[in-house]
Amino acid sequence: MLKFYNSLTQKKEAFNPIEDGKVKLYTCGPTVYDFSHIGNFRTFLFEDLLKRTLIAFGFDVYHIMNITDVDDKTIKKANYEKKSLEQITQKYTAAFMEDIKLLRIQEADLYPNATEHIQKMIELISILIDRDYAYLTDEGSVFFKIDNYSDYGNLVDISHFTYDERRQISDEYDLDNVNDFALWKSHKEEDGEICWNSPWGKGRPGWHIECSAMSTQYLGNHFDIHCGGVDNKFPHHENEIAQSICALDEPFVNYWLHSEFLMVENQKMSKSLNNYFILSDLFDNDFTAEEFRFIVLSSHYRSKVNFSLKRKTEARSAINRIEELQSRLLDITQERSTNMPEDAKSFNSCIGNDLDTPNALATFFNWIRLTNQKIDEGKYSENDAAEANTFIGYFDSIFAILSINSDIPEEIMSIVRLREEYRKNKDWQKSDLLRDDLLAKGWLVKDTSDGSKLTKI
Repeated sequence: MLKFYNSLTQKKEAFNPIEDGKVKLYTCGPTVYDFSHIGNFRTFLFEDLLKRTLIAFGFDVYHIMNITDVDDKTIKKANYEKKSLEQITQKYTAAFMEDIKLLRIQEADLYPNATEHIQKMIELISILIDRDYAYLTDEGSVFFKIDNYSDYGNLVDISHFTYDERRQISDEYDLDNVNDFALWKSHKEEDGEICWNSPWGKGRPGWHIECSAMSTQYLGNHFDIHCGGVDNKFPHHENEIAQSICALDEPFVNYWLHSEFLMVENQKMSKSLNNYFILSDLFDNDFTAEEFRFIVLSSHYRSKVNFSLKRKTEARSAINRIEELQSRLLDITQERSTNMPEDAKSFNSCIGNDLDTPNALATFFNWIRLTNQKIDEGKYSENDAAEANTFIGYFDSIFAILSINSDIPEEIMSIVRLREEYRKNKDWQKSDLLRDDLLAKGWLVKDTSDGSKLTKI
């Protein structure tokens, strides 16, 4: 069973998707005005962990990650470099896509650009105006009426904030009004030619309406999971909830998950403190992508990560321990089993409990210690090694930190394990459907007295 801490209810809940076996996931993507820094990738790696875990537990995940290619930051950068908006955003979008490949972050099914969904945003804003949840200013901007939505403050209780506190935690996009937030911003001289026609005149969307438009466009008005960093909770996600529910009359999102900040040497990352890193900076310091993944994932996603260049040694040593055992096992047999050691149950229990990676890793490394002892004592059979190979493959399907890969993809092994569960429960119909799925993916499965055997066809 999977359990997640839901920011909306502020408690840990069993995960139950809207549609059985399928998960619709939306993650806030990069604002493409600069290279993404390692703090951004703390969030993207948490989302990758979540997605990989959902897949490992047998779910079919449909994942949308937006690209914010128009907002205050992108316009400011375009003006500063005297380039078109497209030149700026395409450059940094390409850089982001290269970075996620290097970090072994699984690609989303779609990466919609905000600029390609302006009409959808206008439609939502029009509905909000018609329902008296938004108003038009004399300048031609449109603002959401927070006072008309009684449930505002689902994610963050802002009732006790003073005016100044509210302004301080509000994002830079909405500083013109701390009580309401912008849905549409009228054209200003500094925007240059960056504008779109609307019923209220030329302008551009506010940041928050972009995600409401893109998420519901591809996932429907009501979907399973929405993710981001804790800095997105207020005002961005709070505003998303308000405008989406008021426009669409549906619950919007069932589970909200947020990751904590990445710190550098116990300090907030900042260019002024000279502790600001992009991914290439790590590579220049002899870091590998896998070592950075390990450091980030070794902390629980709801706890701060304290990054340091000195942690490279720790990460490298941990990865080497796993790969050394993997090499020893492959010397015994290169086969995989449809079963895994008993310790895999404890590992699964940890990872399924709100993605508890610290305890999952502790369980896994204790298993490594005991396994090495058994191999040293000559007490490890080929069958034991095959099960261990499967466990390591399963582990790496979630953590993605190893360089040695086995022949059978973990996606395939995940289907096989799920099919085995159906067979144990005598659910032959579902078992046969998964057998057909394996065949369609190029793998023939045969059921024998020793378990399921796979053949690549």
